[in-house]
Amino acid sequence: MRERMELTFQVAIRTQATIGGDPYAGSMSTALVTGASAGIGKEFARQLAERGHDVVLVARDRARLENVSDQLRRSYGVRTEVLVADLSDRSDMGKVALRLADDLRPVDLLVNNAGHGLGEPFLDNDVDIEEQLFEVLCKAVLVLSHAAARGMRVRGHGALVNVSSVASFAATGTYSAAKSWVTAFSEGLASELAGTGVTVTALCPGFTRTEFHARAQLNMSHLPSALWLDAGDLVRACLDDVSRGKVVSVPGAQYKAMVGALRVLPRGLTRAASGGLHRRRRRPPA
Repeated sequence: MRERMELTFQVAIRTQATIGGDPYAGSMSTALVTGASAGIGKEFARQLAERGHDVVLVARDRARLENVSDQLRRSYGVRTEVLVADLSDRSDMGKVALRLADDLRPVDLLVNNAGHGLGEPFLDNDVDIEEQLFEVLCKAVLVLSHAAARGMRVRGHGALVNVSSVASFAATGTYSAAKSWVTAFSEGLASELAGTGVTVTALCPGFTRTEFHARAQLNMSHLPSALWLDAGDLVRACLDDVSRGKVVSVPGAQYKAMVGALRVLPRGLTRAASGGLHRRRRRPPA
């Protein structure tokens, strides 16, 4: 009886996703989300599961991933898969790429969300820490996008979401440079895939209430409350933009205005403003 009730629930939620106007209904079935154990990635996984999609969860922490997996299965009746991987490790990155390239288990929505923060300026960091950031924020996005988009193009549908940042339009050190690459790469890939049925969206959020800043030991105490975004709201806005085929998604009116200004300001002014913000965000004294 219990198994029949669970099956009925799963059929019902999938039917609701198809009839209820989900932008991916009929073509999307499985999403893969990197950095899915917390923050924006976890929220992507939750909202996609809520819409009836099976989810492949990728992150380094098995215990946290399995906890998220259990929550999604219980709450939404979807299938989940846990894939433990450190994307700064080439062999782990390769495991995720192989999963994305598996034609027998197609992934039709890839969310490249895995993050890596820095608590020190470039010259104060060990170079291996800087290389890890590059591997996670740039190389992994390139490798996983390549693995996923090839199959999507053959199938004639799919979507990639590459989580970039408002910082990609600024000049705040290595993180900003990496995110600038993500935004430019996403725009270029979107042009390459135009007309194939596959879309690419660079999500460029501003400051978002997650554990990211605390883990990077960044001092955010001086940031006005009006600049903070809610992870649920920004993911919802991004998925709406994906359904419209939008290439660059900037959630929040305050950040839309900021990005508009950064695009037209002389670069000297942009560097000056970015430098001031960068100094205020350094790790607090012990």
